[in-house]
Order: sequence, then structure tokens, then C-alpha cells
Amino acid sequence: MQKKLSRRQMLRLTGQAVAVGALGASCSLAAARKQAAREQRGLVVGDPVGAQVGERVLAEGGNAIDAAIAAALATCITAPSRCGVGGYGGHMIIALAGGRKITSIDFNSTAPAAARADMYSFDAKGEVTGRANFHGWLAVGVPGTMAGFQLALDRYGTRSLRELVQPAIAFARDGFTISSGQAAAIRSTAQRFRNDPGSAKLYLKNGEPLKAGETARNPDLARLLTRLAEKNSVAPFYRGDIAQRISDAIQKNGGLVTAKDLADYQAREVEPFRLKWNEFDIFTAPLTAGGLTVLEELSILKALRWEQSPSGPASAHARLEVLRVAWKDRLELLGDPEKVQVPVGRLLSTDYARSAAERIEAAVKAKQPLPLQMEKPLQDGTTNISSVDRNGNLVAVTFTHGGGFGAQVTVDGLGLTLGHGLSRFNPRPGHPNSVAARKRPLHNMCPSVVFRDGRPILAVGAAGGVKIPNTIFDILTQFVVRGSSIEEAIAAPRMHTTGTLDLTMERAWPQPEQDYLKQIGFKVATGSGAHASGVSFNPRTGEVGAAER
Repeated sequence: MQKKLSRRQMLRLTGQAVAVGALGASCSLAAARKQAAREQRGLVVGDPVGAQVGERVLAEGGNAIDAAIAAALATCITAPSRCGVGGYGGHMIIALAGGRKITSIDFNSTAPAAARADMYSFDAKGEVTGRANFHGWLAVGVPGTMAGFQLALDRYGTRSLRELVQPAIAFARDGFTISSGQAAAIRSTAQRFRNDPGSAKLYLKNGEPLKAGETARNPDLARLLTRLAEKNSVAPFYRGDIAQRISDAIQKNGGLVTAKDLADYQAREVEPFRLKWNEFDIFTAPLTAGGLTVLEELSILKALRWEQSPSGPASAHARLEVLRVAWKDRLELLGDPEKVQVPVGRLLSTDYARSAAERIEAAVKAKQPLPLQMEKPLQDGTTNISSVDRNGNLVAVTFTHGGGFGAQVTVDGLGLTLGHGLSRFNPRPGHPNSVAARKRPLHNMCPSVVFRDGRPILAVGAAGGVKIPNTIFDILTQFVVRGSSIEEAIAAPRMHTTGTLDLTMERAWPQPEQDYLKQIGFKVATGSGAHASGVSFNPRTGEVGAAER
């Protein structure tokens, strides 16, 4: 029997979550360890407000899937720059207790039926005119977030959508405190909001952006979610009057998504990609998610026998070239495998990894970067929630608007800010990831699960645009290859490149390695990786753990 929360419980829950949200999103690893020791019923990490909501679901007997969805729904309200009910989508990976099943939910956006490869014009600089693929109604694809949450609940949850959406409704109706991060995101987008009536109602006050500490409300979205709760289904969002209002607004403002596009949309369950490393099996979300890049990086690292090399400048150089090779392949070869040929088998093959390793070994010996010609992609945003319950079910769900507030337009009267799924396509014709009707764009999200000896022990994901795949690679390298704990793996310093000579290294990287990479030709800057959140489970003791950074 499902246990429903009383009005008093709900107010207490949302009040606690608002207080946490006001503190910001930082979480020390020491705090994560203390929490793991205290809360053996399970843990949720990834967003402070969502974590409070999700852990309450665990306390009331829900499983990790229930907790992750409740946390994600709440986060869609309280972190509107990063994700939302109208977000373009994401991926989820689920490992059931004891290794009974490992699966992935794909709820990526699809391009509308009217989309075509040459739909954008270009200015004198070769950029899309007015950045119409990023901002405005022409950047909107079919939103997949709610369909993905529903599919996960239907197949693997124990609680209803009706129950789990209640905290989100309360936040939208009663309000939540604007954090400093959200306030900064609103300020940076304020001019576009002034030109969009629906957005102006939500994010501006007397024409000025909401400030940190102020209360934001979205009563229209609360009514929309209440309607879905009454139906115990997201069906009205995709078919019926709500879907019609969404499509009418998009069409009225020059976008392409129609009521039929919404009605035809389906989230789907798919088989994860897999890589074996000794006693470990690494599973990650498949294309069009970013997991293939992570597994290619690990495969090449394995062929290098990198774990046997001593730490130092040469080891750091080899690791960096692994990232560069995989990113060149990612940006030149990958796309929706249902629409274009993608050489997945070749990219994950032993022969390909060995060939790449030989090139890298030669570059390291010559003390020179590999001569790769690359364009630098620009993407940011996203949220990840990871959850573990007392039985050992593990979940990581990564979902997004895209960049800050997605397309930066809102369906007036529904309070529905829309993601910009079409921004994730290459805007030029002739690329594997070019726009096409009903095609799914390549994106960076790659929630992943690690098994040891056939049993799931770790779920991890990250938020931060193009930095996500390399951050997950760094964490898995520490956890699987180095044998670190989840706290150590997430605390370890990270490096980031998208294949160019531009390199971002966290401040904690040893200075001699940073200096060496500068000397041989890389443009090294100090910066952070993506924000990662992970949970762990010990099958022998039942102990759970969590960390985020």
C-alpha cells in the first residue's frame, strides 16, 4: 500500500528543503560520510532541495527509483535555470538490488517533424543568426523529461506519480527561496526575459530580476502539475488540452513543435553500454547520451596499461591524450544511431584502443601533443540526482533544460519554461549530428553504474555541459582503476578538454604536471570540472555512501 504524506508532513518537508536550498548546493565529503553512517535507509544526492525530498520518500518506504523521481520533480521547480517540467530531457540508469537487472531510460528530446538540416541561417562570422538554435522558440524540441520520469516509475517504482509530484506542486504553489546561483542565472538572462511575457511573470519583479533570498512562485505550473496528479499520469502533457496549449504557444511564436509531435513522443527503455575492467563492469547510458565517449576513454586507458605507469608528467600527458582522441571521435562521428551510421563496435574494440594507445605512446615519448584539428563545442547546464536505498537499488538520473533556462521562453498561462533540445544538434547540414525530423540530438549526460563481481556498488552522474563525460571518466578512473572510495574518487582533481589544445585543470593538480603540459604546447587554465554526485552500496554489509562535488 502506498503511504501518502499529510498536508502537515508536506509543509514540514518543503520547509526543510527551502532552508537547505538557501544554503546553496555545496556539500563537503565529510558531511556525506556522516550522513551515510546515520542514514542506512538510503541516500539521495545531487541537489540539496531534491535530496531532502528524496530522502523523505526513502524514510516513508519508497525505493531508490521513487526517491530519485520525487527529488528530480522538486528540483525542476526549485532550480529552474538548470532543469524543469518543460526541460528537453535526459537519461537515467537503474541497477536493481543484487544485480537482478541493469537498464537505462532514454528521455532525450526529439526534433519536430518539420525540422530539417538547413533550418538555420548563418551570419558573417559563420554563427547561427541570432543564436536561434539556442534561444527562442525555434530552439525548442519535443520535451522528454516528464515522459522519462513516468516510464521509470511505471516499470521500477513502488509509488505513484500522484504522490511523488506533491512536493513539486507545493514548491510551485507556495514558493521557494531563490538561491544566489539562481539569482545570478536570472540576472544574466533578464534582458531576454523582458521580451518574453511568460518568463517575465516568473523571473522578474517590476521588470527587475528576482534577487537571492526572495520567494519565487509559479501558480500556473502548480495547476498543471495538479492536473497530472489528478490523472496520475503525464498523458495530458503529451496528448489533450495541455499539449495543445503548449503546441499553440510554440507555433504562434515561430517554433516547430506541433501537437502531433508531442503525441508521438515516447520515452524508451534501452540497454546500457558496457565495459569490463577486471572484476568490475561499467554500465553507462547509450547513444545519444555521452556514455560512449566515457567507455572509449576507459578502453584506450586500459590498452595503455596506464594504471601501471608511475604518477608524473608523462602519465598526465597520456591521460590527457586519451580524452583528446575520444573527443575528436565524439565530435566527428557520433549522432542518433537510428538515423545515421555510428561505428560503436569499432570505437570500443580492442584493436581501435590499441591503435589509439600506440599513437598516444608516441606523442608522450616525443613530448608533443597529438596533432588533432578540433572545433570547440559550447554547452553548459544540467542536473544529476543519484539515489540508493537500503536494499541496494541504485539510480542515477541526469536531466536538463540545456543551458541556463534552456530556450529562455515560457508558455504563458502554464508557467512552463522550455528547454532548447535543438541546440544540441550541429546546426550545419552533412554532420552525423545534424538536425533532422524526429532525430535525437547528441548530448553529454552519461549517468553510470559500476558492478563488482556481478553486483551493483556505485551509481554516479554529473551536471555541467561538455565537462560531464570527462568528469565521469575521472571518477571511474579513480574508483575502478585506482581502487578509491566514492568519497576519494569524487574528491580527486579533474582535467577537461574537448580535444583542442585548451586544457582546464583543477587547482589541486600537481604543479609540475601543469607546468609540463604548458611547456609541451597546451594552453592550461585553472578551473573546475562538472558537479558530480554519486551513491554507493556495499552488498556484504548493506552500508550506503554518498558524495558530491
